[in-house]
Amino acid sequence: MHNSSRFGKILFLSLIFILLTIAMTMTENTKKTPEHHLENGTFVNTNGTANNKKLKELWKWMTGKKETKAIPIEFEMVDPDLKLINQDKSFSITWIGHASFLYQNKELNILTDPHLTNRASPINFAGPQRYTKPAMKFEELPKIDFITISHNHYDHLDLKTVKWIAKNNPDAMFLVPLGLKKWFLDKSINNVIELDWWERHIINDTKITFTPVQHWSSRTLFDRNQTLWGGWHIKNNHHSLIHLGDTGYSDDFKETFKKLGPVDLALIPIGAYAPRWFMQFSHMNPNEAVQAFIDLKAEKAIGMHWGTFILTDEPVDEPPLKLEEELEDRSLDAKSFITMIHGQTINLSED
Repeated sequence: MHNSSRFGKILFLSLIFILLTIAMTMTENTKKTPEHHLENGTFVNTNGTANNKKLKELWKWMTGKKETKAIPIEFEMVDPDLKLINQDKSFSITWIGHASFLYQNKELNILTDPHLTNRASPINFAGPQRYTKPAMKFEELPKIDFITISHNHYDHLDLKTVKWIAKNNPDAMFLVPLGLKKWFLDKSINNVIELDWWERHIINDTKITFTPVQHWSSRTLFDRNQTLWGGWHIKNNHHSLIHLGDTGYSDDFKETFKKLGPVDLALIPIGAYAPRWFMQFSHMNPNEAVQAFIDLKAEKAIGMHWGTFILTDEPVDEPPLKLEEELEDRSLDAKSFITMIHGQTINLSED
């Protein structure tokens, strides 16, 4: 009788232990799965929504009557300041075009969404073609330490460009959104770190954090939102910068400020916004870009994502003009949020 009672207690305690272990495991798994991760392996934005526009909506936009029609313009170009760029511990930023910048923060040479080829397309004979050539040639690039990729759309992730960079900068590290590492490995680019929102990578004194923005991802008709998208917050003892990649307006900018504080310089997209019924979810117009600047509490900003590819309907020279109007309407200093000339290098020590 004594042995039977003892055995029963052991069995009862064992059962309790097993149930507690299962409960703890379920709790841990719940905590490990952020809300923007869906069970089917895709991602959504922080507000729980995804860009699920159908092909019929795309067809409606492409075939419908357009209020405006974008026509290429030959924009002014200047030569990058290669002397400053190639200085040891250079502290500068150079606009290569679209969302591509060379950012040098005294410690690292960083390329954002590098695109130095002729088309933003999976094929070399069709798709959006540059009407403004890249402001830097491949061979003009300095030694690159890091490359940040905001998402996998063709105007932000160009195969030929990243392969050249990897081949000629074997120690360079690619920082990419969650789920995108496999794409790079399949292209024999192995120095890759993928991050989820709010995760960070630290090298020397520079902290690089992946931040949420409102957008989506796809490189084919069959991989919608299977990889993440976002912005890159880069900070060291000398300077802080955020590159927002591609984004519609959302509360993510306010949250970024709450978590990471103000930045010295924000690179904010101002183009590819018309028509609003189709583009508003994914792309900010200049009005929203200025609000993002305010939300981030950035000291200064540079407007990007314009003047390179015809992706939408607004006139190609309209984004910087609308930006100036918006700053004036809000009584903001025009020098606080500027656009650059293609190829322009800004010495951040003097800015």
